[in-house]
Amino acid sequence: MDSRFNYFAPVRTTLATVLYPIQVVAALPSDLSHWAGDFFQNREQLKTRNNQLETMQMLNSMRLQKLQALERENMRLRELLGSSFRLTERVLVAELLTINLDPSFQQVVVNKGKRDGIFIGQPALDASGVMGQVSEVYPYSSRIILLTDPSHAIPVQVNRNGLRAVAIGRGLGMPLQLEHLPHNIDIREGDLLVTSGLGGRFPVGYPVGTVKYVHFPEGRAFAEIAVEPAAHLSTSRELLLVLPIESFENSDGEEPEVTVEPTNDSE
Repeated sequence: MDSRFNYFAPVRTTLATVLYPIQVVAALPSDLSHWAGDFFQNREQLKTRNNQLETMQMLNSMRLQKLQALERENMRLRELLGSSFRLTERVLVAELLTINLDPSFQQVVVNKGKRDGIFIGQPALDASGVMGQVSEVYPYSSRIILLTDPSHAIPVQVNRNGLRAVAIGRGLGMPLQLEHLPHNIDIREGDLLVTSGLGGRFPVGYPVGTVKYVHFPEGRAFAEIAVEPAAHLSTSRELLLVLPIESFENSDGEEPEVTVEPTNDSE
């Protein structure tokens, strides 16, 4: 009769209403278990995802820093190869590996050695001028003595009038000094000094420095002349090593041969 005439529908509704809280309480442990499982599972997933994002951010930051370093390196190389003075010799681009921190010695080590054709006395330049010359050669690296080393001397001439002199290093942060020039010498502040070619090590015409000041002290036979080096001795990271003098400018006017190898980013 209930199935045909639905007589007990109000009774069923009342019973369902009364039993609902009991059903909820009975299902509560299972619901709490599922909720707790979902909560902790989602929390672990969020922690894992967060760690992944942090790792990706760190990697992207490192890549960005490396990209910026490569961009700066590329700018330095472009400046180096497009220097203001025209090279007429073959050159090899080298990168600094270490710097001698002893203030009594102005020397650096580069990543080119005997296997690259480097030899003692080989001139070293940067984009602005002469840096020094090779003093020691090893199989895979070389030591370069800078212009400012107290034991280094380089023959120079005044670009304005061809006056010859010798520029001596005086140490870290100090200008070069011209030795044994009398008081009546024709030299002025601002004069450009270039290599004279005497001695056979440095080709003629490479910029060495600019006369910073000229002083003629009384009671002394020679003038005091200070020279500011043209090369950026404390900031240059790449430099040019001039290979054995060899003329290669042919009738077609081709540019000098420059050997460039990828630099080492392991610093």
